[in-house]
This record gives sequence, C-alpha cells and structure tokens, in this order.
Amino acid sequence: MKNQSADRPTDLLRRTAAEAIGTALLLAAVVGSGIMGEGLAAGNQAIALLANTIATGAALVAIILTFGPVSGAHLNPAVTLADASVGGLPWKEVPAYLSAQVIGAFVGVAAAHLMFGKPLFFVSHHLRSGPSQMFSEFVATFGLLAVIWGCSRRRSEAIPFAVGAYITAAYCFTASTSFPNPAVTLARAASDTFAGIRPADVPGFIAAQLAGAGAATALFSWLVPNLSAVAIEVVVPHSADAHRQREAGRRK
Repeated sequence: MKNQSADRPTDLLRRTAAEAIGTALLLAAVVGSGIMGEGLAAGNQAIALLANTIATGAALVAIILTFGPVSGAHLNPAVTLADASVGGLPWKEVPAYLSAQVIGAFVGVAAAHLMFGKPLFFVSHHLRSGPSQMFSEFVATFGLLAVIWGCSRRRSEAIPFAVGAYITAAYCFTASTSFPNPAVTLARAASDTFAGIRPADVPGFIAAQLAGAGAATALFSWLVPNLSAVAIEVVVPHSADAHRQREAGRRK
C-alpha cells in the first residue's frame, strides 16, 4: 500500500509550484496588459482600463482552469487564509502557499517589465489612497470570496468562469479597480506603470482585502453550515478523490 504521508511533501511541492507559476502568469497579465493598454490608448484612460480589464479576466479563467486541478488555484493569500480558517487547507501548509504566491507575484511583475523593456522593478508612484479606495477593496474581496464560496457548494466547475467574470466586472465598478489580492498588491507596488500602487497605500489595501475575505467567509459559514465540507476543494476540485468522482460522473 502506498504511504500517503510520505507522498505529502512531494504533493505540497507540486501544489506550491502551481501556485507560484499561476500567480506569476496572473501578474504578467495584469501588469503587461496595463503597459500595453496605456501605450496604445494615446492618453485615453478608459481604453487603457478596458484593455487591462479584459486581459486580466480572460487570463484568470485560463490560469484557474490550468493550475486548479493541481493546487486549487488560490493564487491569493486572502483565499488561502479564508480556506484554512474553515478547515480546507492545513494551517501548516499555509506558509508554503503564501510564500509561493508572493514570490510568484514578483516574478510575474519582473517578467512583464522585461517583455516591455522596463527596469526589472521600479517603485510605483500611482496614488491609491483614501476611504473610498479602502472600502472598494473590502467590497471587491468580499465579492470574490462570496463567488468562490457560493459556487463551490453546487457549481464548482463554473468557478473559473465566475471568478473571471466577477474580476472583469469589479475592475469597472470599484474605485480601486479591484486588486482583491495581497500578493498582487505587494507586487504591483514594484511597478511604476498603469497597474501600480504606491508602497504607502499597500497596508491599507491589504487590511481591507483581509477584512473583506473574512466577512464573506463568516457570512457563508452561517449561510452554508456545511461549508467546511467543500472547503478542501477550493478554489476548484484538485484532490485525487475529486478527479475520480468527476470521471465517474462523465461515464454515467
């Protein structure tokens, strides 16, 4: 019989590698499309934002579909912490996920800069401060976790598309253009481009994001008392058992 405990470290390495690569690709899409959009928009900020929005939402769907079956495609410390808080991820594995996400985010920013001939990292001067920005991040992250928890219970196969659609919309209905991700926020502070954020504004954004994630998780823990039963497969099903069940369902 295979020793499952012996396989656990290797499995965690695969999952954290998927988190790092997925987050890197997400940031490359966010920052790269911002640079491209701003360069092509000739000063029209609406066109630049539209290009940034569509590219980010589309990339997010593709990345979740690609890496979700390996790690769940959290790609976001707020999602990882929320998942661990309801028993979906062991707390001892949380540091590995968070580290992979943050490292991947900075790698993605560096990759975008290299593609467009920018410095590897350069501090952002993009002002994003004030109560409206903080509240926007609370709303953006609350909505993101609500989408994830709401779809996980009955429609897990729809999550990649639901998350991509929500982020696409939230770019335009929030004053902050919807970062809702602490790793993304930290890395965007190292990019003085369209997608950047001043380092001084980062702590407020992250605090609002974590508060939004916590509020949504608390709400759905009440709305869906058995939330912990689906938490182990967030954002999308990624365990061997889940794959077997899915294949059995297809054969019926």
